[in-house]
Amino acid sequence: MLTYAIDDFFHYLQIERGLSDNTLTSYKRDLRGYIHYIEKVVQKTDWNDVIRNDIIGFLYMLKDNGKSSSTISRHISSIRAFHQFLIREQIVNKDASLHIETPKKERKLPDVLSVQEIEALLSINGSTPLRSRNKAMFELLYATGLRVSEMISLKVSDLHLTMGFVQCFGKGSKERIVPLGNVAIHAVEEYLNDARGQLVKRNNDTTMLFVNQHGRQLSRQGFWKILKAASREAGIKKTITPHTLRHSFATHLLENGADLRVVQEMLGHVDISTTQIYTHVTKTRLKDIYESYHPRA
Repeated sequence: MLTYAIDDFFHYLQIERGLSDNTLTSYKRDLRGYIHYIEKVVQKTDWNDVIRNDIIGFLYMLKDNGKSSSTISRHISSIRAFHQFLIREQIVNKDASLHIETPKKERKLPDVLSVQEIEALLSINGSTPLRSRNKAMFELLYATGLRVSEMISLKVSDLHLTMGFVQCFGKGSKERIVPLGNVAIHAVEEYLNDARGQLVKRNNDTTMLFVNQHGRQLSRQGFWKILKAASREAGIKKTITPHTLRHSFATHLLENGADLRVVQEMLGHVDISTTQIYTHVTKTRLKDIYESYHPRA
């Protein structure tokens, strides 16, 4: 069985490299399919017998199954990391993943909400504890550009409202400080002053900032359902994802003249090329506006 090194590999990723749970889940999913292919299709049971063509065959299978370039690239990253681990641990004496070319990624522009759509979404009435929580979450996400996974992991102690910032831990447990505007501060304060206490009354010892109706930590899937319901209520027709407010945050900042490096830092991007996707979004939006309003367009 080829799974003999997997547990040690994931222990290494978690403890020594400090990868997030989401990243670990992606690695596990990718490698599960890869190992199944090597065992069942190529029919090899020893990593020393695996060669470059075996990996290429697996990648072609992914392409034939309609997988996108970004998905195939992610699989290659997972496979490379695993084979490098096998070399590091002296389980094999050659790296079969060397010289595997990564396909060019498709630059898919993220969907963003217009300022008017954001206003409609954020006009939610905080008349109940759950609606107060939802308003606080939406305002905080749009004000900071946090990932949803970062937002639902926030503790009350991560807020520094009097100083106007929030402390979060992103990918690889990297800490960053993100400023928080007055509107978001007010929404979060209203939630903390009354609504949160009503929601956590059955679980008073929780330190999590945002909780579900049972007083437990809100899940990413739970937030997605809340966001989709709120967008329908606001009359928004666009497809909403958990990253929509993050994309809108970055795009609106750049449209209003923010420096790309500043946006990169607030988003927690290691590579500025990741942030540059939003410059393409702003150019596309400007073209749409021009074509809609210029009499000679």
